[in-house]
Amino acid sequence: MKKRFRSLLLALAVAAGLAATASAAGGPTVAGPDDIVILYTNDVHTYIDKGQEEGEQDALTYSKVAGYKNTLDNVLLVDAGDAIQGTAYGSMDNGATIIELMNAAGYDVATLGNHEFDFGMERILQIMQQEADFPYVSCNFHHLDNGTPGANVLDSYQVLEVNGVRVALLGITTPESITKSTPAYFQDENGNYIYGIVGGEDGTELYQAVQQAIDQATQEADYVIALGHLGVDPSSSPWTSEELIANTTGLDAFIDGHSHTSVEMELVDDQEGNPVVLTQTGSYLDALGQMTISADGTITTQLLTGQDLAGVAPDAGVLAIEQEWITSVNEELGQVIGYTNDVLDNYDDQGNRLVRRQETNTGDFAADALYYLFDNMGLDVDVAVMNGGGIRNEAVTGELSYLTCKQIHTFGNVACLQTVTGQQLLDALEWGAKDVSDELPVENGGFLQVSGLRYTINTAIPSTVQQDDQGVWTGGPTGAYRVSNVQVLNSQTGAYEPLDLTASYNLAGYNYTLRNLGDGFAMFDGAVNVLDYVMEDYMVLANYIQSFPANADGLHEVTGYDQVDNRITIVHQTPSTLYDDVASTDWYYPAVEYVTQQGYMVGIGENLFDPSGTTTRGALMTMLARFDGTQLEATDPWYQAGMEWAVAEGVSDGTMPTETVTRVQAVTMMWRLVGRPEAQADLSAYIDRDQVPGWGLEAIEWAVSNGIMQGSDSQLNPNGTANRAQIAQLMMQFSNTIKG
Repeated sequence: MKKRFRSLLLALAVAAGLAATASAAGGPTVAGPDDIVILYTNDVHTYIDKGQEEGEQDALTYSKVAGYKNTLDNVLLVDAGDAIQGTAYGSMDNGATIIELMNAAGYDVATLGNHEFDFGMERILQIMQQEADFPYVSCNFHHLDNGTPGANVLDSYQVLEVNGVRVALLGITTPESITKSTPAYFQDENGNYIYGIVGGEDGTELYQAVQQAIDQATQEADYVIALGHLGVDPSSSPWTSEELIANTTGLDAFIDGHSHTSVEMELVDDQEGNPVVLTQTGSYLDALGQMTISADGTITTQLLTGQDLAGVAPDAGVLAIEQEWITSVNEELGQVIGYTNDVLDNYDDQGNRLVRRQETNTGDFAADALYYLFDNMGLDVDVAVMNGGGIRNEAVTGELSYLTCKQIHTFGNVACLQTVTGQQLLDALEWGAKDVSDELPVENGGFLQVSGLRYTINTAIPSTVQQDDQGVWTGGPTGAYRVSNVQVLNSQTGAYEPLDLTASYNLAGYNYTLRNLGDGFAMFDGAVNVLDYVMEDYMVLANYIQSFPANADGLHEVTGYDQVDNRITIVHQTPSTLYDDVASTDWYYPAVEYVTQQGYMVGIGENLFDPSGTTTRGALMTMLARFDGTQLEATDPWYQAGMEWAVAEGVSDGTMPTETVTRVQAVTMMWRLVGRPEAQADLSAYIDRDQVPGWGLEAIEWAVSNGIMQGSDSQLNPNGTANRAQIAQLMMQFSNTIKG
């Protein structure tokens, strides 16, 4: 049948309401004797235990899907990706039983989602070549040789004949797979990419690859149905299913996945204006899709829930596999080790995964578990980071078992500890914050939940972080950092101190983020490995649960997570006219404005002030010389003239000019400049007063008594490094005290 005539029929069918929902129609559309039915699933993520709880008898399972398929003639069953990974039922045997279930259920074709790669390239190749009884298809997954695309790894499509009609199922895999799985899996032992997924920065390469496959399939089939794992989330642009349809021609329908979106039936115009049916079932087998291709060429789709299929008997063979595997896994992981009265969650009322764009209490819990692991081992750990995409649970409360921990962390990643620089840590936070927006709730699996750290994200500052066409970090922002006020917990004093970009920090995380470029985190290249392959992610959680006090029954009560800990502050503050990275509502804005106008401090270029950056002793000597009215000549190094002035005036001995200045050193230089005046101050309110070095005590007392230095949280933090924002504040208060 001609494409244009089919399109007209489709438009008329929709206008007439033939694409009614299952619930409105009272159940599945009854197929005629010459109709073709394609049943489809996507993003099941190994949720095979639905219906196991009382009251959930109507939930969908593979056995129910298979049972329904058995009742139909002229039927195909296909999957649009992300089937083998997600819960313990997948990770306990690297997807083997899930494939066994799909074989038994009678799947005809599947495509690769990004999470099909989570067990490694060798494993997914083994599944496709040896274990799956059905073919996998993908037109844009290919070999690479020295960066040059080679042959496709899989067939682009499969043509299946049903009731004399030839249907081509054409596979498309999201180019995000490389970073949303593990980039190292696509590389050889030398870090060279040997597998690629065609995408292109503007999507053109993807569109061309798919168009080529469509053109070939059209020669062999009556219908071309895309079986894609692209999704409709704006964060996936330009590789969304809607954009692909709009930039190609020849598709009759698109069965989608990846974004976990329920799309019962939507019409999207292709490049020539022909309507293409777009559909997606959501996720976790909440629905089964049914596409009906009628004898006149009309294509309609509907989403069927477990309630819609309540009268369908599960396939006995598939059901037996499900029950045996569920029982086996639950027995192994079902031991209860603790409980909590708090509700650990990551979702809002609309079902949005908040953990991928803001702090959640489960995110705090997971990051704290990593921090505790290494701290309890007696290792020096400063910060822990946890990618939001690695936290998968819905609401958790009450009893906590190993299986509960598996529901939170499903990937089987392994904890590691690395020594990184402050700059690498800042770049990691900036990369994780690149998609945070106050207008569009875009998800980002690389959003970092943290422990031992506090930071602010300003969504008014556009993200200019650099990345390659695979979505891997290649450099920091070309403009202002949207991450600021980064503070690291000092475990000795209990105080938070500004991040020192030149200092070293021990960072706890999982190999996915720190070592394998997961979510594109490539800024840790060159980090020193302290300890690796320590413990699997779900055991890290179990280990942390068992650190809490136990009751008489030996169960450990997890407390302190009834709400978020305010570690991540998200603001939308238009930058000031002075600097792109200083907002008019920042606490340090008046100080930055003052020291800039007075000429004591200057920006760092590109209209940036770098408030969280460090200040050296030489830089402070130069600022004090400017305060004193001294005209400094240009020297090499740039701080030489300021250092010579400081030595001549008795402000400093001029040593270590490139070392980061501490708070006590800063006020001591100021005190010396004004003649070392006598002053007394009661420091008893500060719990760290004994940490003030003897040589700086008089200066500290003078600074406190004159309001130049104020502590926070009952601490002076005299030996902590002072960032540029804090130095600006000290300089303003010093100037106001001395000059009035």
